[in-house]
Amino acid sequence: MAKLDGKVAIVSGSGRGIGREIARKLAAEGAAVVVNDLDAEPAARTVADIEAAGGRAVACAGSVTDGDFAQRFVDTAVDRFGGLDVIVNNAGYTWDTVIQKMTDDQWDAILDVHLKAPFRILRAAQPVISAAVKRALAAGDPVPVRKVVNISSVAGLHGNAGQVNYAAAKAGVTGLTRALAKEWGRYQVTVNTVAFGLIRTRLTDASAAGDSTIDVQGRQIKVGVNPDLLAAAEHMIPLGRAGTPVDAANAVYLLTVPESDYVTGQTLVCDGGFMM
Repeated sequence: MAKLDGKVAIVSGSGRGIGREIARKLAAEGAAVVVNDLDAEPAARTVADIEAAGGRAVACAGSVTDGDFAQRFVDTAVDRFGGLDVIVNNAGYTWDTVIQKMTDDQWDAILDVHLKAPFRILRAAQPVISAAVKRALAAGDPVPVRKVVNISSVAGLHGNAGQVNYAAAKAGVTGLTRALAKEWGRYQVTVNTVAFGLIRTRLTDASAAGDSTIDVQGRQIKVGVNPDLLAAAEHMIPLGRAGTPVDAANAVYLLTVPESDYVTGQTLVCDGGFMM
């Protein structure tokens, strides 16, 4: 049996990059996965990839910052696959500048996607988890351990110039994780964080540095890292390279399997040793 046979997972921001690899990894280990992306096409591609490999998945496209999204996301898992066992709050992007140039919209947008959206998803999940636990107890069955993995960054642990919004949001994820680990222990839910260092995605691609942008609900957000800065950062990583989305997904996976059932309220740093 695969490690996650019979489990149902929701993974936000899983149409591309790290989230896509997380969804693929969980599905490969037996989980049925609800795939989310801001755009329908990338979400559908991830679902198609999972199904082609013999897995089960369904798309739930839309912005995690929409007021009705969290309930729709959770309902999709319950309606299509009959429950909810693993929650991965991954969706997000960066919108950088120094504090004196940062607008309220820039601050609010990043706090909304990285901190408020996970809060809403977890709030929507609580009744589902609580009801499942009560049913198990009433039937005299063991309560299975469920998993929450929130995605953070080394910027949230140590700060990063030009990212006061992102660093604040990711630091908030740490607090959210620790508080919820204490609230949801009674449900046999572990709540942990993975903090990524430099991972190669479209947001950090050196070839995209300069004038490359992505569209986030009408906002044109610059992406890419200066090639010289990227090379210098990689030189400082003890393992000698930036991480890949597969590396990142594997770190998340560690916190979803039975071997981590007694690990909760923790932050796992996935950065190749950069912040040691």
